[in-house]
Amino acid sequence: MNRDQIVEFIEDVYPAVDWEDIVLFDDIPEAFMGIAERFGMEPVAAYDYDKCIEIYMEDGGTYEDAVEHFGFNVIGTWAGDRTPVFLHLASQETDNDEATGDNEVNSEG
Repeated sequence: MNRDQIVEFIEDVYPAVDWEDIVLFDDIPEAFMGIAERFGMEPVAAYDYDKCIEIYMEDGGTYEDAVEHFGFNVIGTWAGDRTPVFLHLASQETDNDEATGDNEVNSEG
């Protein structure tokens, strides 16, 4: 998905929201998943965390370099209440756990 398609999606799904109010990251449009909503807050862009890392690795860096860059320059960016969210997908977490042998489940409760 490119930026124009993202904007069109936002305009179609949220006609009352000015898409320019939603913070979008231009260098990772392929990781855009949609819009997230929470009670009492404005909608925000939602991105696939693992896809973001893959995109940053395409520049030839290591996984660790991509995670560091992403953590500092993207997740570490506060753009107000419209700052995007980054999702760790359950199916990807399961796949990654199987690959690394890490099967511990983190539960609070």
